[in-house]
Amino acid sequence: MSSIQKFLSAILFAAMTVIMPIVFIFSKKSSYSAEENRMLAKIPKLNASAVSDKSYMHDLEKYLSDHFPDRLKWVQAKMSLDRISGKDIINGIYITDSMLIEKLHEPDYEEVIKSVRAINDFAENYNTDIFAMIAPTSAGIYSELLPEFAPQLDQGKFIAETCSGFSENVNVIDVFNTMVCEKNSYIYYRNDHHWTSYGAYCAYVKAIELLGQKPVPIEEFSKECYSSDFRGTFYSKCLYNKTAADVIDVFNCKNGTEVTDVICNDGVSETHYDSIYFMDYLEKKDKYCVFLGENRAYTNIKTNVDNDKKILIIKDSYANSFIPFLTQHYSEIAVIDLRYVKTSVSDFVNPDDYEQTLFLYNASTFAEDKNIKIAGFFN
Repeated sequence: MSSIQKFLSAILFAAMTVIMPIVFIFSKKSSYSAEENRMLAKIPKLNASAVSDKSYMHDLEKYLSDHFPDRLKWVQAKMSLDRISGKDIINGIYITDSMLIEKLHEPDYEEVIKSVRAINDFAENYNTDIFAMIAPTSAGIYSELLPEFAPQLDQGKFIAETCSGFSENVNVIDVFNTMVCEKNSYIYYRNDHHWTSYGAYCAYVKAIELLGQKPVPIEEFSKECYSSDFRGTFYSKCLYNKTAADVIDVFNCKNGTEVTDVICNDGVSETHYDSIYFMDYLEKKDKYCVFLGENRAYTNIKTNVDNDKKILIIKDSYANSFIPFLTQHYSEIAVIDLRYVKTSVSDFVNPDDYEQTLFLYNASTFAEDKNIKIAGFFN
């Protein structure tokens, strides 16, 4: 090795062993990664117990990894190399030519059965007409985009088998075929797990008829683009930025009724708003929160619809872009998200006060969310 090569090697070694640690120590540390939509690891506490069970070294490694200078650039560089080498799934997300699709895991069917029983129990205990919609995700509708022989749950079969467990007191709203028929339209975001506003509208048309009312024709809505650079949860998991950014559209009924009051309750405090759209989120990473704002225990929406129809919706975030269409039909819409209910649902609503109750979950969430079982114990 020449003297110049030795000199360059020495400089590189010094950079790696001295300069980089100094840069790491003095670099700004964040607690949250907006790009990945997650909290970053905190520096672990050093104690004998943590050292002996090896958790300290594990947590320290995670902390160093999360706060390494320009970490996201390194992550994206590795992702690019993975793609060049032919890897088609990154952190549970399949990379296809047109969209990102989640890998669906085999559900814990015993837990799914418990959730179904909870909804059946709910229907037995309350004097409200019960409806249940388990909406397919893009993984269930666009499975043909996946690599050949890619392992994937048959979501259509899962939804059908799950719904077959509901009692005669639960009215099933099946939108799977509805979404299949519309699959050539922009019904799911390319970089996020939610359906688009148009996808939600397609489900609304089917649902509102089964709820006993006539859907508002699409021609009576004006469509306004709220954002054209949305990259959601799937992007946050894999940081693949070659898929086209998503557009968030909002459908407003031209001559329809209006929202008069929105009450948001996080289980601690209650705040009133005059709109179901929270525009501040368009300037943030999670732009989907423009619909109803951040997830919370309870939301109550009142409109100037000239009737006394009231509906209770127990849901996940798929309902957030679906609910705006219901404001044309109900004078009051009560919304419960069981993931954020820390006490009892009866602290927020009495289901008997509502003519109808709709359980609305996407299939992926329904397969995993254990909070749904709370619904069977409202008494």
